[in-house]
Amino acid sequence: KLFIYNPTTGEFLGRTAKSWGLILLFYLVFYGFLAALFSFTMWAMLQTLNDEVPKYRDQIPSPGLTVFPKPVTALEYSFTVSDPESYKGYIEDLRKFLKPYESEEQKNLTACSDGALFEQKGPVYSACQFPLPLLQACSGVDDPDFGYSRGSPCVLVKMNRIIGLKPQGMPRIECTSKSENTATLSTYPFNGVIDLKYFPYYGKKLHVSYLQPLVAVQVSFNATSSTTNEVTVECKIDGSPNLKNQDDRDKFLGRVVFKVIARA
Repeated sequence: KLFIYNPTTGEFLGRTAKSWGLILLFYLVFYGFLAALFSFTMWAMLQTLNDEVPKYRDQIPSPGLTVFPKPVTALEYSFTVSDPESYKGYIEDLRKFLKPYESEEQKNLTACSDGALFEQKGPVYSACQFPLPLLQACSGVDDPDFGYSRGSPCVLVKMNRIIGLKPQGMPRIECTSKSENTATLSTYPFNGVIDLKYFPYYGKKLHVSYLQPLVAVQVSFNATSSTTNEVTVECKIDGSPNLKNQDDRDKFLGRVVFKVIARA
């Protein structure tokens, strides 16, 4: 009982009021100093960062590739031609993805000159138009089902964004079938070419309306009488010496492989 409160000495839990006051003051100053030091360190670190451009970008020298629509399973498109419900999700995903590429959505974008980098100094950064008709049979204009209802599905391929990337030469996305005589591949724009005018990219905050260039690959199966047609497609970046499509440490650098299974 005396340990909790000693009426003779006035101690509470073994300490007088003055002792408690001094120790509380010490910890208040000590932790206040730590909080101030932490805040100053964070402030100093933030001064070295750019809100518009990542500070360290040397670990991503070359872009990867992404495909649309989003596969239900890992990079595999499986559907039945006679069952619209089996490919309904693919069509909806493509329509949603291509919505910003419609003419009405691009009316405020710039009609850039072909064949040259579109370098800008700001502070306002313009974005180049990407005409949807460049995707031809895979644009969704003439065929709202993107070929799925005919057993000739379209898959869109795009390069991942890298701030400041300036491709050399004539970059393109080359798609080939890994199964001989199974299917014919058509790429749009012709030869999978990506115009230089869509580079460089200046970042999400500066390049607000930027549209990534797209390449569409349409798979047309040769053996249409078969109950199930299957093909594995590999797409990779080509035509630009500073864009890699092969790396011992990253087998997916600059390339993507997907499978298409179409049932009758």
